Amino acid sequence: MDDGGPTAMIDLRDVRFSYGGRTILNGITLTIKRGEIVAVMGGSGGGKTTLLGLIGGRLKPDAGEVIVDGQNVPRLNKAALYALRRRIGMLFQFGALFTDLSVYDNVAFPLREQTDLPDALIDPLVLMKLEAVGLRGAKDLMPAELSGGMARRIALARAVALDPAVMLYDEPFTGLDPISIGIIGRLIKRLHRALGMTSIIVTHDINETLRLADRIVVLANGRIHRDLKPEDVTSSDDPFIRQFADGLPDGPVPFHYPAPDYAAELIG
Repeated sequence: MDDGGPTAMIDLRDVRFSYGGRTILNGITLTIKRGEIVAVMGGSGGGKTTLLGLIGGRLKPDAGEVIVDGQNVPRLNKAALYALRRRIGMLFQFGALFTDLSVYDNVAFPLREQTDLPDALIDPLVLMKLEAVGLRGAKDLMPAELSGGMARRIALARAVALDPAVMLYDEPFTGLDPISIGIIGRLIKRLHRALGMTSIIVTHDINETLRLADRIVVLANGRIHRDLKPEDVTSSDDPFIRQFADGLPDGPVPFHYPAPDYAAELIG
């Protein structure tokens, strides 16, 4: 793990977060270097998406520091936070396209909202992003006319419209067929390299993650359970890693939610 020096783009220091009295993150310390692709994995409800919310400033930690490109996110005023967010792209689960805007206008939206560029400059930028995801020919379609994979690619084009320094992906492969998963995976890697971004991918897709990530961070019980290289996942004998990687129904994450004794409850 890095020491949080000048090569660090994201630095989480003893971050704690709870919601409704339930502890979600309980002392997360994690450094992500510039240019890395780091996958965050773990069981459902384990705090993965919460981590993205803290990095983007949508949530504030109960304790600890969230440093992004040298800035302490929870301490930023509104103007500084909005300026930082312009350098952070976000691919939401299921894409979250604006249903009443065309493909072209969805991708143009952040350029129109966050810059003063005239349409004469916005147009080639939008076409460039659509060409990068292979969907320039779909620019006049509406979201309802797109397949799930196409919608995710348009959402990716919109997310990188401002050439962000940091990209956050929340379950980018959910609900996609194997071909679309492969396409999105290749696009993530290609755009990551082309734009020199730092990327964090929250995902449950083991196979695609092993091909994409430089590191895999596994969350369990509100903490970092393991921080390992992709090649170490398949060879790990850690019970939690094995349960997660092999999709086992029972193990460190139990099949049964805690409950009173079954026989005693039946008898009353």
